[in-house]
Amino acid sequence: MNNKEDEIYKKRWIILFTVLSATFMSTLDGSIVNVALPDMSNKLNVSSASIQWVVTSFLITIVATILIFGRLGDIKGKTKIFKFGVLLFTLGSLLCGFTNSLLVLVVARVIQAIGAAATMANNQGIITQVFPPNERGRALGILGTFVALGAMAGPPLGGIIVSAVSWEYIFLINVPIGIIVFILTMKIFPKSDKEIDENFDGKGALLFAISTVALFGALVQGQTIGYNNIYIILAFIVSAITFIVFLWIESKMELPLLYLKIFSNSLFSISILCAFISFIAISASNIILPFYFQDALKLSPATTGFFMMVSPLVLSVVAPFSGYLSDKIGSEILTLIGLTLTSLGLFLISTLNENSPVIMLIVFIIIMTIGNGMFQSPNNSLVMSTVTKDKLGIAGSVNALIRNLGMVFGTSLATSLLYSRMSSKAGYRVVDYIVGRDDIFIYGMRCVYISASMLCVVGAIITGIRLYNSKKIRKLNTEYES
Repeated sequence: MNNKEDEIYKKRWIILFTVLSATFMSTLDGSIVNVALPDMSNKLNVSSASIQWVVTSFLITIVATILIFGRLGDIKGKTKIFKFGVLLFTLGSLLCGFTNSLLVLVVARVIQAIGAAATMANNQGIITQVFPPNERGRALGILGTFVALGAMAGPPLGGIIVSAVSWEYIFLINVPIGIIVFILTMKIFPKSDKEIDENFDGKGALLFAISTVALFGALVQGQTIGYNNIYIILAFIVSAITFIVFLWIESKMELPLLYLKIFSNSLFSISILCAFISFIAISASNIILPFYFQDALKLSPATTGFFMMVSPLVLSVVAPFSGYLSDKIGSEILTLIGLTLTSLGLFLISTLNENSPVIMLIVFIIIMTIGNGMFQSPNNSLVMSTVTKDKLGIAGSVNALIRNLGMVFGTSLATSLLYSRMSSKAGYRVVDYIVGRDDIFIYGMRCVYISASMLCVVGAIITGIRLYNSKKIRKLNTEYES
């Protein structure tokens, strides 16, 4: 280890703390706004449908740009792109807090999201670069915990801020934190590697952006106006066509935006697929649980917020521990146990009804979350350990992209399935909770949780086959060497 590497090694935990701070802010801002939307709608004098763009513009921009920043991180240097992201996110937050126009607010949210995408695309690559293999799982586990905490702590924290002051401070609180994080990145982060003399794939970037904007726009708007709307159908068609053309161009290019050969590594591809499955299942649960707490169990929003914090608290303990374990015993067995427990927890929740005791639900949520925590950290470690140093940026951005895709798909599929099953049982179209008919909601909820559980079972089976094959290969190698 040379002097430069030794200096970085000594600062690795401070670097991790800085990365965590930026990551927490970025994921927090994806969910903290939801609780403030009614207040923002009133203050800005706009409709409830219009104010939703404050949320959707942020999510769509992240998905459309995250691969771009992953590739730029590999070309220009991960530290350089990360710093740019922190600066842009902080500027966007400042603009969000000083506007009384919806249009300006949405533009500011887009700026925020571009900054968030730049940090998310390179945070895993930076951690993988500064931590040795025997500590990498623990570090990536802590990162995964902060991603989950940011997403799940948003609604209760947003409610406190809106009640105490006003919605602008949801964004302004990021500014001092962003400035401190930027100063730390300037002082302690490793200098960016020498820039690689490679061209950036502009065609691929444009096609991918069009495809994801059309897909996410259709998924989000379809929940409001219906998926059989002609414009929603056209958006899905545009998304599919541009994505196929994108893949075709990427396969022909020498230096593509998305290095498709990365998926020829079965360990990487299976880990990414299982991550996608996991995020769909967990997001489906997260969107249904508040309805169950408030409408079926008749709990107040404050009590609901309190119980919803159980999952991030459990995750904050389990994820770093599973990351630590993955450094000691390997990641594959932990991902199998994690998906199996997640599936069990989801299935157990499907057995509940409007008369079930809250303590039983909390126990089932804990089982599900322990499984999720045991899966995420080792799986992140697997994803990042399968690529070479020059592909860390694109691997990290693909992992982050899959997380965001899984969250949106999970939310959309859960609400669509819930209302479809409720409509089937009610005998007419249902798009909301029916007062006095808890049984109809419970029926729809049960279908969602059973589906999510079965999805995790598929992931567990795939992981089990991967583990079996890995052991078989290792055994053959051992026999060959002896």
